[in-house]
Amino acid sequence: MLINSLNINNLRNISGADIDADSCLNFLVGDNGAGKTTVIESLMILAKGRSFRTGQVASLIGPHADQFLISARISEHTTRTLSLGLERSAGHWRARKDGREVKQLSELSESLPLVLLEPNSHLLVSGPPDGRRRYLDWGVFHVEHGFLSTWRRYSRAIRQRNAALRGGDAAMVKSLDPLVADLGEQIHQLRQQQLTVLKEKLPPLLTGLSPQLGEITMRYQKGWSGDGLRNALEQAMSRDLDRGMTGPGPHRADLTFRSGAHAARDSLSRGEMKILATALMLAQAESIAATGITPVLLLDDLASEFDGRHQSNVVRTGLNSGAQIWVTGTTLDERVISEAASARVFHVEHGAVTVA
Repeated sequence: MLINSLNINNLRNISGADIDADSCLNFLVGDNGAGKTTVIESLMILAKGRSFRTGQVASLIGPHADQFLISARISEHTTRTLSLGLERSAGHWRARKDGREVKQLSELSESLPLVLLEPNSHLLVSGPPDGRRRYLDWGVFHVEHGFLSTWRRYSRAIRQRNAALRGGDAAMVKSLDPLVADLGEQIHQLRQQQLTVLKEKLPPLLTGLSPQLGEITMRYQKGWSGDGLRNALEQAMSRDLDRGMTGPGPHRADLTFRSGAHAARDSLSRGEMKILATALMLAQAESIAATGITPVLLLDDLASEFDGRHQSNVVRTGLNSGAQIWVTGTTLDERVISEAASARVFHVEHGAVTVA
């Protein structure tokens, strides 16, 4: 998917912005606090309904109304144009796709295969496992169309099982276990397929970004011990009843990384973890692109961790995957711009976005 245009109204300090995007590279330049990241943030909100910077919707709403509005026109395989829109207030959201109201934000998500690299992306390596599960599932969502339905059914079954556990209803728990196990195993298999692709793509990306980093190995921990989830659930029954929640399952999975013989989170510097996270994001973009879908790569404050050579390398690799790229920075790096066949530079100042 290519973002052709983006309209932002009353989001943080951007009262109104109309951006006609380049199909290859879009560079947003301006001082800190000018609103560059808000442009990137608007795309993520449009895709997911939430910000990557805050969970408080009220803090996103500007001073000119009690809601913000984000809309975009995107092209699909260069032949069909779609319009997407999201209006959100502190307690309500409304979304439209091609003029039709949508009931699930996933209908917008499926049209916006965004891959985000931002200053806190090193937490993909060193942070808690839920961030790594979200990373893996976002990739699976865009390459396996049945994943979301399976995940929703699994989540609903887990909520029912947890309610039965809290109520001490062992018979109900046992009746739910076959469904939980079947859906959980399906999620595990889909993640494993995605992991196989990522493992193939990661090494050359790491070598290109930082040859001195050495070998990084990646391992998926499925969230339970033993071969079958059904058996793991049965063995955990007593403990789950005591805790009132389900232990084993893909909701407890993790993705771990090792540098040589050591855990990457313990042995790598923050800069090295940022390189690993960057390679993981680029691998995800390539994985999405391999399905025939054009990913959109969002690179917020790329210069915060990388010098000019590494910035150019990241952008070049992203463009080679076929991605449309959006970059923010306090200064314009001509080396980055020169990597693209075409580019558009936007100046952002006090929430105003203009073509430079």
